[in-house]
Amino acid sequence: MKQKFLDYIRFEKRYSVHTVISYSRDLDQFEIYLGEVYELNDLLEAGHQMVRSWIVKLMEVGITARTINRKLSTLKSFYKYSLRQGEITKNPMNKVVAPKTAKKLPEFVEQEKMQLLFRDDVFSDDFASLRDRLMLELLYATGIRLSELVGLRESDVSANAIKVLGKRNKERIIPVGNFLMELIQNYLNKKKEISLEQNEHLLVTDRGDKLYDKFVYRKVNYYLGVITTANKKSPHVLRHTFATHMLNNGADLNAIKELLGHANLSATQVYTHNTIEKLKNVHSQAHPRAQKK
Repeated sequence: MKQKFLDYIRFEKRYSVHTVISYSRDLDQFEIYLGEVYELNDLLEAGHQMVRSWIVKLMEVGITARTINRKLSTLKSFYKYSLRQGEITKNPMNKVVAPKTAKKLPEFVEQEKMQLLFRDDVFSDDFASLRDRLMLELLYATGIRLSELVGLRESDVSANAIKVLGKRNKERIIPVGNFLMELIQNYLNKKKEISLEQNEHLLVTDRGDKLYDKFVYRKVNYYLGVITTANKKSPHVLRHTFATHMLNNGADLNAIKELLGHANLSATQVYTHNTIEKLKNVHSQAHPRAQKK
């Protein structure tokens, strides 16, 4: 049954390979727990009390509430699927309460610091510098995900827009400004000049190979390290930065949702908390009665 479920989310739901691997690992871990503690070798025989005891065990060994909830999400999907298939008559997850998680605001880089990053003296005119700058500009100016950046092809670039392939193979069109289009063209000219144009992917390594995740992480970490001491300096931080700066400068929340490729508005609303915190700070510093004497 487990394999049927994994095939279902991979081929019918079209979940990414990484997600399928994660779901498989969660189910394996729960299956091992059932065997060790309850001497069960079938996930379909588990009851809600067994799931609850697994939660307690995970918390005892220091697993965070956020990670536990992700594992519970896997079990919910599995047992919901099993119920639809007629393999079980009751869903054990109906009586399971997920542990509460502390709300964590998305980290972002201040607008003034991002302006420092893109000074002309930071980058030179050689291919590697042009590529690095374009990589950072795309992440910040469009809010695309790491996987979307790596997957970009030259054919995905059109007049003042790029086409990206998001989660679950959903395509979306993101507008780009004249400056970024000019930067893309300069990069493509340099790419052709040094005979790397045979690779259909937009961004390539110094040797002309398709970019890979660790390459982008390493570059982003280095360049953000120049302007910020924040703990997180990842491509996703630039995605958060894009959304936060858009919201702070008056962009409509629904527009940001579409640009980010979020399935629902609740995922985008997390950025409003950063804006509210900023407003609180402005109010406390500027209003004469904001602070108690």
